[in-house]
Parts: sequence; C-alpha cells; structure tokens
Amino acid sequence: MKIEEKLFGVFNNQDVNAITLTNSQGVSITAIPYGAHIIDWTVPDKDGQFDNIVIGLDNLDDYVNHRPFYGATVGRIAGRIADGKFTLDGKDYTLPVNTSGNHLHGGPKGLDAVLWNYRTEQTDDRAAIIFSYVDPAGANDFPGTLTVEVAYTLTEDNEWIVSYKATTDEPTLFNPTNHVYFNLHGDLEQTILDHSLFIKADHFIELNEKTIPTGQLPAVDGTPFDFRDAAPLAQAIESDHPQTTAVKGLDHPFVLNHDSEGPDAVIFHKENGRRIVMTTDQPSVVVFMHNGPASVEVNGKAVQAYAGLTLETQGFPDAINHDDFGNTVLRPGETFVSTTTYQFELEK
Repeated sequence: MKIEEKLFGVFNNQDVNAITLTNSQGVSITAIPYGAHIIDWTVPDKDGQFDNIVIGLDNLDDYVNHRPFYGATVGRIAGRIADGKFTLDGKDYTLPVNTSGNHLHGGPKGLDAVLWNYRTEQTDDRAAIIFSYVDPAGANDFPGTLTVEVAYTLTEDNEWIVSYKATTDEPTLFNPTNHVYFNLHGDLEQTILDHSLFIKADHFIELNEKTIPTGQLPAVDGTPFDFRDAAPLAQAIESDHPQTTAVKGLDHPFVLNHDSEGPDAVIFHKENGRRIVMTTDQPSVVVFMHNGPASVEVNGKAVQAYAGLTLETQGFPDAINHDDFGNTVLRPGETFVSTTTYQFELEK
C-alpha cells in the first residue's frame, strides 16, 4: 500500500492536500479534507484501461463555490428536513432552509463545506485516511457539539470502506452519508443509463412534490423501482410512474431488506466489466441519477444529466418527523457508528 499527498488548493489561508491511497493492483482513491470529499477512484476495466469512476472536480475553488456534493461527507443530516423544523425532547427547533423551503444536507455550511483534520494509517493490506471534525453547538442551528470521525479505507481487495463515529454533548440529530456519484464508463460524456442496478429492496419511500417523504413505503412490485433482479437504469426514465416523472428519474430512498447474506446493491457495466458491490449497516440507500445538468465543469466540459449515480446509505430521510421512520437522534453517552463498503470487482 502507498500513501501520497499533493497540494490541491487553499481554503481560508490553509493548504488543502489531496491524499491518495494506492494498492498493489494500481487501484487508488483520492480524498481531500475540505468536506472529506472523495474526488477520485481509479480502477481498471477488462482491457486494463484505468479510469476515474467517480465524479470529481478539477480544483478546490469549484467545490467551495459550486457545492455540488460530489463525493462529499454530508451531515449533520443527509437529505431534507421538512420546513427545516423538528421537535426534540419537547423543544422546537428551526433550521436554516436552503432548498424549496426545506433544510438540505446539513444546511448552508454543512460538514461538506468545512475543513476537517486528518491523519493516515497503513498496514500491508490496507491504508486509511481518518478525517475528524468538531462541529460546534449552534452550527446550522443544530443543538449540541458534535465530534465526528470519518475513515476512508482502501484494501488490497479493492474495497473502499467508509466508517463513521460520532458523539455529542447534548441531544442532537445525526444521519450522515457519502454523496459519491459513480460513472463506470470513467467518461462523463457517457451517461449511466446503460448501467445495470441491483437493489435488495422490496419497498421504497414515497416523496411529495418537494421530495419530502410522505410516510408511505410502497412496494416496488410492478414499478420502475423494482431492481431486485438487476435492470438497466434507463427503466427509471422510460416509465410514466408519477414518482419517477416528477424528478425525471430516481431521487428516492430504497428500504433495504437486510434479510439475507450478500450485497445490498450492485452497479454493473457489462461492456467494460466494471462492477461496484455495496453493503451497509444502514436501513436505506438513496439512489439519485443526477437528473439534470450541473452548473460546474469537469475537464472543461459541462456535467450533463445522468452523468452519475449515487448510493447514499443512511437512516430514513426526515426521520425525526415520522414516528415509524427509525431513530436519527444522538444523545450524550452514545456513540454513533456505521460502516458502508463499496467493493470494486471486474468481470472479464
């Protein structure tokens, strides 16, 4: 295993390095401490061609000025909180709203928009970047000082392991995710509509017109949300289902079955043989297809609609406002821990 660092930019008069972990097969991941973003995951195809299979920007300024969430560590809360309002232990809280009157991805200065500390570790079969940050009480109007650690580990088995650990000194909300976008072509001029997707999920979470959960968990049977047998992503935009037409594809949480061994989700591109196999201890995964063009460029070219696909593992979005959506409250004395693994495989 090898660890390298290189200057990527400057933020608030501090140098920001890009840290690259590389294994013996030449597979590498690169991340930056600004927002604990993953900016590159370079892997081979069946012909031995190496490409970056995640969307990453060319420079730090674009991450700061455009905030596209590409590969970002998102928090304190991933997704939306309806109207930016919630009640915790009988006290009402109002968070800043930053999309359609709702609170999105931790607010205007979430964990994706701050500079984390980091250290690196390595053994013979793995290397890791451990990011750490103390989010003060009142940041984005959340209660409690949150101490959080996110580790990115690359293994000789071509796994990218994302591990979270967090504590708080007051009751607060915490439901993080990584907003990585995959494009197995390694070429953003080609879309992900020809990728196949498998998700072990019998239900998805229905959304209203502001993409807030309605509280309903419809069955995927007979809908474009049925990926229990791997199917092309194109089925999500070719359908006239009102949930997919409303967002021009997928932007939905899938309720993971967690009822058997094996992966929770798989993305596969048959032509080049690249495959990502995902497992998680979280109850849901949000699949978003980059349903519109971006305002930022990569390599001098605009990022088009359907340029990437997310697998955002997390607790149910807006859970604090739904009695049966599980717990996203973190209390003093508790430690939040979670792990998601994305494993690269090659079918030759």
